[in-house]
Amino acid sequence: MNILFMGPPGAGKGTQAEKILEKLGIPHIATGDMFRSAMANGTPLGLKAKEYMESGALVPDDVTIGIVGDRLAEADCQPGFLLDGFPRTVPQADALKDILAKSDRQVDAVINIEMQTDILMKRLSGRRICKQCGASFHKLFVPPQQAGVCDHCGGELYTRKDDSRETAQKRLDVHAEQTQPLIDYYQQQGLLKNIQGDQPVEKVLEDILAALG
Repeated sequence: MNILFMGPPGAGKGTQAEKILEKLGIPHIATGDMFRSAMANGTPLGLKAKEYMESGALVPDDVTIGIVGDRLAEADCQPGFLLDGFPRTVPQADALKDILAKSDRQVDAVINIEMQTDILMKRLSGRRICKQCGASFHKLFVPPQQAGVCDHCGGELYTRKDDSRETAQKRLDVHAEQTQPLIDYYQQQGLLKNIQGDQPVEKVLEDILAALG
């Protein structure tokens, strides 16, 4: 089964992806991992991507699409895959459709994990990092034994700029703006499966597997 995974930052996509892979035995393909692998292996497209990234420029669609196509052509993806982080735009979605059609495949389902904004904000803005050892805590989900103090080394805990409420809100706003056209695109094709993410982890997994049939 060929599955696309969508959802806002903090919705628990990574946790659910791991559990789905255990159940279905298909590879989890994240765009970041694909880029790193292509660059490490020195593929022509990987070297092109490296040039853009090292200069601080965005990797153009043709390079990104090429790297995705190369990865989906590998043997472990033939029984199916879980693709996370691609496509990000409707033109990329069209390109993915063309890539799969060449090997008589198609996207079977698009899982979109939904969650209320206030819960996402709590998840994204609650992280605390130790200044000394780098240990990670969360004021709601993994709180330290003593507020503001690392359990491991006694160091001071702080909030990274990336984890501030302002940054979290910006991340959510950008995600909503970018993904709405894709949600509409896959909704029109009858492929979109909306899953409520503000439930216990096992219930979310149960709903995803039921949606996949």
